[in-house]
Amino acid sequence: MPFFGKRDKDKESSKKSTNLLKKDDKSSPSLEDRYELKDLLGTGAFSQVRLAESKTEAGKLFAVKIIDKTALKGKEDSLENEIKVLRRLKHPNIVQLLETYEDKSKVYLVMELVTGGELFDRIVEKGSYTEKDAADLMRQVLEAVDYMHEQGVVHRDLKPENLLYYCPDEDSKIMISDFGLSKMEDSGIMATACGTPGYVAPEVLAQKPYGKAVDVWSIGVISYILLCGYPPFYDESDANLFAQILKGEFEFDSPYWDEISDSAKDFIRRLMCVDVNKRFTCREALQHPWISGNAASTKNIHSSVSEQLKKNFAKSRWRQLMHAIAMVHKMQRLALSSSSMIPAAIHEEKEETANAGVESTTTNHREELDAIDIDPSSSTAASSSMAAAVDSTARPPTGVPVRGSSIADGSTADPMDL
Repeated sequence: MPFFGKRDKDKESSKKSTNLLKKDDKSSPSLEDRYELKDLLGTGAFSQVRLAESKTEAGKLFAVKIIDKTALKGKEDSLENEIKVLRRLKHPNIVQLLETYEDKSKVYLVMELVTGGELFDRIVEKGSYTEKDAADLMRQVLEAVDYMHEQGVVHRDLKPENLLYYCPDEDSKIMISDFGLSKMEDSGIMATACGTPGYVAPEVLAQKPYGKAVDVWSIGVISYILLCGYPPFYDESDANLFAQILKGEFEFDSPYWDEISDSAKDFIRRLMCVDVNKRFTCREALQHPWISGNAASTKNIHSSVSEQLKKNFAKSRWRQLMHAIAMVHKMQRLALSSSSMIPAAIHEEKEETANAGVESTTTNHREELDAIDIDPSSSTAASSSMAAAVDSTARPPTGVPVRGSSIADGSTADPMDL
């Protein structure tokens, strides 16, 4: 019996009206009336994300997710669910849905633009990183997820790739993105297996009814990684990986955890507790001394954590390099100045497309492309060379598999990370 890919039995997507947003927009302004679509930022199975500039507020940029109705056929319910969830959530650490538009062939979601890049990349680039930094990140995530849970929403796919920095500033806040697998509690019992292997909670793997606690487990996994640079559960075999998770088997390995405080370890144990009834809620986690007090160490752990992140999550960097190849010519054509910036927040994890900024692409990424002997002057040759390079080097040296792809439950929208 297949573990993933189940569909809800009561689904009748084929009977849905072609007007997904259920609005009479004959007299309403269209997307083109209010926004000028610009660069393509990413593509998915049946959607794309474009940079857009407001026509009423010069210079104000947004991200527009454009969904093809024809390709979406049979998955209308999932799009309606995603829109319903995003409309309900208004929090400073959650990427906002601002407006929706629709025409005969497409649905448009105007989203808040996030430009600060991915969580792990920022940590690696930092010169100093402490437990206190990790605790501050987790506090922001917990506050947002606590709010989400108060609104009756379960994310179901929390992972580092879905945590993005709002802007490039050093003190930028963190943002939760990608609600393609989210579910509202009032929509019925959740028992369908979905999420990302490595971050999914035991009760999901056991195919038991589950709820908000699955998000708390995922936050525990992320917290673990933030303090050592590698995942608590890993195995080349999915069956063995799932067995580890079901048993809650993880260790605080020496020497990587030797300098980490007992409070941090206790915090993680409280979140990654197999017994759902004993697992902390977000509210309880926020009261833990490691988050709310002064228990988090201020010792610099950047060297060990960044080294492990680069080894075990190198795939993110390769995605950036692949994206950089395509972006080099675009930036040259646009003749962007060094002070300009291509938004870096639209992360296409499922389609192996990632965010990139002008400064990092034109300098750091070009240096990295040169280092692996790829000529960015030829996009076709570059793509082929990079594909070969990824195939031969993407597996982490430690043997820890890179597991980033979400496993849908058969009813999800094209989960473009916004």
